[in-house]
Amino acid sequence: MTVYADSSFIVSVYVQSQHSASADALLRQQPLVYITPFVLAEWAHALAGQVFRGQMSSSEAQQIDAEFANERKSGLWLGTAMPEHAFELCAELARRHGPKIGFRTLDSLHIACALELKAERFWTFDERQAKLARAEGLRTS
Repeated sequence: MTVYADSSFIVSVYVQSQHSASADALLRQQPLVYITPFVLAEWAHALAGQVFRGQMSSSEAQQIDAEFANERKSGLWLGTAMPEHAFELCAELARRHGPKIGFRTLDSLHIACALELKAERFWTFDERQAKLARAEGLRTS
């Protein structure tokens, strides 16, 4: 099974949250999970935000980031380039669904990446993204 996981999902794997148990359960299915440079950028911002808000120390963030990097190297996550037409599809999703669903550019860019990579599933804990993913025929769990 191929999966595109957004940053909310990835963060829940490494940072204890209300979604961590669900993320861990989904990973036990041993899917092939795509990680784009876009997800990596959002990951870095999520960790920095945790430090900024005092939810973890800088050293904790560095340790978690190192764990994520090691697991990417070991093959738990499949690094892939940004799909060539992701931005064009992102704009098309805005035209097609934006007036009805209401979502941010970054939300639709995740969906565009998943569609371009032909992921079978889209894993997120962001309801706007999940709604758009379902509208595009992606399974969200």
